[in-house]
Amino acid sequence: MRVAVLGATGLVGGEMCSILEERSFPVDSLVPLASERSAGRSVSFAGERVEVCPVSAEAFDGVDIALFSAGAGVSREWAPVAAEAGAVVIDNSSAWRMEPDVPLVVPEVNPEAALGHRGIIANPNCATIQTVAALHPIHRARELLSFHAVTFQSVSGSGNAAVEELDRGSEAALRDGAFAPSVYPEPIAFNVLPQIGSFDEYGISGEEWKMVRESRKILDAPWLQVSCTAVRVPVRRGHAVSVTVRCAEEVTPGEVAELLEDAPGVEVCGPDRGEGCLTPLAAAGTDPVYVGRIRWDTGMLGGVALWVVADNLRKGAALNAVQIAELLVSPEGRQE
Repeated sequence: MRVAVLGATGLVGGEMCSILEERSFPVDSLVPLASERSAGRSVSFAGERVEVCPVSAEAFDGVDIALFSAGAGVSREWAPVAAEAGAVVIDNSSAWRMEPDVPLVVPEVNPEAALGHRGIIANPNCATIQTVAALHPIHRARELLSFHAVTFQSVSGSGNAAVEELDRGSEAALRDGAFAPSVYPEPIAFNVLPQIGSFDEYGISGEEWKMVRESRKILDAPWLQVSCTAVRVPVRRGHAVSVTVRCAEEVTPGEVAELLEDAPGVEVCGPDRGEGCLTPLAAAGTDPVYVGRIRWDTGMLGGVALWVVADNLRKGAALNAVQIAELLVSPEGRQE
């Protein structure tokens, strides 16, 4: 199978190449693609260095699956070209997520949606993926009426430049030196920024709307009431989400834990289960969505609160995309 990775030199693109190899995806030929300025670089795959080529229409000739992680503008331009050439595009940007005829897929939640594609499948937002993976078993059993989420999102969600800005800003702060950020509007080192994406006229950020709209689409619950506050935190890798849920039928914290015990891709952590990975630092480099601190909410009658942690570059992006590709290869594709 001929597989292209557009954005192969970025953080997520690199993870895509690694995960394809780790999971023994049937790649006969890897086609790493990027912008002109990255052309000539190489990526490691199957024990070899593979040269990165500039994206072009000809690059998609004979490609079966194209994994995209190069931004919405690039995807808008090149995804239709790749699909027209016969590839199935699995896109990690926001470009296609809310298009009615484009499936938005988390394999543990709605795998059947992937098989109804018309050439393009959208990978959800990183924070949305881990949140709906944790909420889907609850929704299936008790029907969610609403949830409130506060996200704590690492800088790797903004790419390599943001990770470097965190490192350089931290060094400058420790030296009491001046530092002028370029990726973020204010320094991220030793700070938190309550804005991810642009604010609309109501003061709601783009990242917050993604949680609202994408969750409804993935869970097939257009009535679902969702509120979200998205925060960027000085963490290199791994997102955490504090979630409070309210269901049509009362569910206890103990029942929520039981529902999640058998959920694919989810690992329940707690005093009686081993603490597990309840911090982004511990979760970095791993695949599960970790859920802990399952308890009654103190302010919402009948509400249950959860703490959800995952590696945003893996399950929040690259792993989810490769799992979608596995569904295309086999409808019984792996979801572990």
